[in-house]
Amino acid sequence: MREQLDERLYRTTAPNGLAVLTEHLPGLRSAAVGVWVRTASAHEPRELMGAAHLLEHMVFKGTERRSAKEIAMALEIRGGSLDAFTSRDHTSYQAHVLDADLPLAVDILTDLVLRPLLRDSDLALERNVVLEEIKAVDDAPDDLVFDLFSSRLWPDHPYGYSILGTPTTVSSITAADLKGFHRAGYYPGNCVITAAGNVDHDRLLADLDRQGWFADATARPAVPAVGVTPAARGVVEFVPRETAQAHLVWGTDTFDARDDRRYPLAIVTNVFGGGMSSRLFQRVREELGLAYGVYAFQQYYRGTGLVGVYVGTQTATADQAKDAVLAEYRRLATDGLSHEELEGGKQQLKGQLMLALENPASRMNRLAGFVLSDDRYRKLDDVLAAIDRVGSEEAAAVTTEFFVPERLSLLELGGEPRPT
Repeated sequence: MREQLDERLYRTTAPNGLAVLTEHLPGLRSAAVGVWVRTASAHEPRELMGAAHLLEHMVFKGTERRSAKEIAMALEIRGGSLDAFTSRDHTSYQAHVLDADLPLAVDILTDLVLRPLLRDSDLALERNVVLEEIKAVDDAPDDLVFDLFSSRLWPDHPYGYSILGTPTTVSSITAADLKGFHRAGYYPGNCVITAAGNVDHDRLLADLDRQGWFADATARPAVPAVGVTPAARGVVEFVPRETAQAHLVWGTDTFDARDDRRYPLAIVTNVFGGGMSSRLFQRVREELGLAYGVYAFQQYYRGTGLVGVYVGTQTATADQAKDAVLAEYRRLATDGLSHEELEGGKQQLKGQLMLALENPASRMNRLAGFVLSDDRYRKLDDVLAAIDRVGSEEAAAVTTEFFVPERLSLLELGGEPRPT
């Protein structure tokens, strides 16, 4: 049954559990379409860490009807693009094509998700590719520090695992492991398909029907979200390494994406470290000249969230940078935001949301986001109104809960060990 959620925005949930959402954007000659699988790194046992990501690579090595080269060329030679990524909670396969090529994109994405070969003969080569990817992250401390931080924040939970895996775990994963992982998660009821641009909802449903997405009407429920254990708080760890800079990440767990506190948290995070006008940028970079990169970030998973700060600085000035960041944390937790900062933060967040929806790929991702987080759909005007309703009390509540230094964990990578 087709359900209209907004102007030109429709949702159909098939009897087998597959959710299909489309948004027609007038005036465009392109379309973005994606398949999200609700199985990813959070569903891996520790000994198979990296399996979801390796599987994402392996589906591109060949399907029942296409070779790896045919997959690579099919859309690219028509001006389109094909991409994929693995996150903690889901794996995504996406295409951006001319509107006339949308049926072809659906065909190829279906091949990748439902009909990969996963041959033993391909695994050795692709495993080596992933091992090179792991080495690339190991050579990039500003990336590696986030993996290390997550592993300390959730030491006994898959949210703390490396999405890429480790050389040991990746080297031990077999084709049989990947086929088992595929059977357990890559089925229609565990998928969400979204498209935005010059798309017609009923035509997309017909394309999906021809590709077999509705062949089995038996409802098979989606893989449930992984339960979350409390994060480690107040942990401070130094990881020695020969680097030109010290890389520091502070952070703490928050809440999942369905929580209405995400609006005041986003406003506070923007004001604190969301750009050149933020407190951290102005103090740490502009006034003290201690860093090129300094910013606040936030992330949501199906069961929890994360907010924190990154700074990269010379090893000789790491203590000074640490003191400056913690001073800003204390000031924020104690004094909160001024009225001007709160109002400016609201406008900044609204502008970011609206500008992010200026292309079909962003719209496609937005459609998938609320379904994957088990949330209800909110019209853009309703979201903007919710942001406008954020008051000083709501902003103060998140600053005093999530920005107090005593709650934060800290991971420092590089330089010489120093007293903490």
